[in-house]
Amino acid sequence: MKKGITQYGVGDVFDHFLLIKSSKKGVASNGKPFLTLILKDATGEIEAKLWEATKEDEELFTSDTLVKLQGEVNQFRGRAQLKIHSIRPSQATDGVKASDFVEKAPVEKEVLMDRITEAIFEMQNPNLQRITRYLVQHNQDALLTYPAAVKNHHEYISGLAHHIVSMLDLASNLKDLYPELNKDLLYAGVILHDLGKLKELSGASSPSYTLEGKLIGHIPMMVQEISKVAEELGIEGEEVTILQHLVLSHHGKNEWGSPKVPQVREAEVLHMIDLMDAKMNMMNRALDKVSPGEFTERIYPMDQRVFYKPHFE
Repeated sequence: MKKGITQYGVGDVFDHFLLIKSSKKGVASNGKPFLTLILKDATGEIEAKLWEATKEDEELFTSDTLVKLQGEVNQFRGRAQLKIHSIRPSQATDGVKASDFVEKAPVEKEVLMDRITEAIFEMQNPNLQRITRYLVQHNQDALLTYPAAVKNHHEYISGLAHHIVSMLDLASNLKDLYPELNKDLLYAGVILHDLGKLKELSGASSPSYTLEGKLIGHIPMMVQEISKVAEELGIEGEEVTILQHLVLSHHGKNEWGSPKVPQVREAEVLHMIDLMDAKMNMMNRALDKVSPGEFTERIYPMDQRVFYKPHFE
């Protein structure tokens, strides 16, 4: 079995297939064009430069194109980079398919859906339960396939559902520790807080931001959806307003993208477990790529820090 791209070290020779996640044109200091390719397989991704790229290269090597590469893994500014010796689009006779090169959540989507459904059935507040169930049922297919983000955390197939389920487990444990928490409100906030990303992002594989995503964003879009569904279901009152507040404030600070800061206990907890799960996902995936006694690459959303992997467990 071929090892994944993240398992290659500096100096290793690469001769296999990768999927182009993104392709961006640039111009070198000598005035010649080049392409910056983000290449990926089921284990992760790596950057590569295609120097002196032609017009034909620009047309051939686009997002979601499966390519055969020969090259060598180098290091640039502390991060692995693939030096391309040769590259070509895959052919039918190669016997490979793009779906095998896409990273997926480590939990099957059916298991993720069962946990989300279980959490909805645990709710005692009929208004919160009805709104949450309606939005999950009407977005189920996308919910089970979309990533939680374009980059940084849970950026893989079924990543959004994986993120939600991890947060539900955190919320459940916190409810045991702090029984004064309103579990129904917290569960509803967890399940719905990022559901607007189903409109903010373009798709499950190699997503980009939609026009609505760029101009409005997933937080305001989700607040609008909650209002629309509540009206359709004939639900009024404080539950709707506070649920909207949880969505509006889950990034925690205005400068982090929240129109409001948390002003309800469950809103503060939602923000904290959202941040915790995102950071744990980033750290765990970075640490999985290194051996004991080594440091990870810089994790840019975490103040560009590197993390050490101890020899002991």
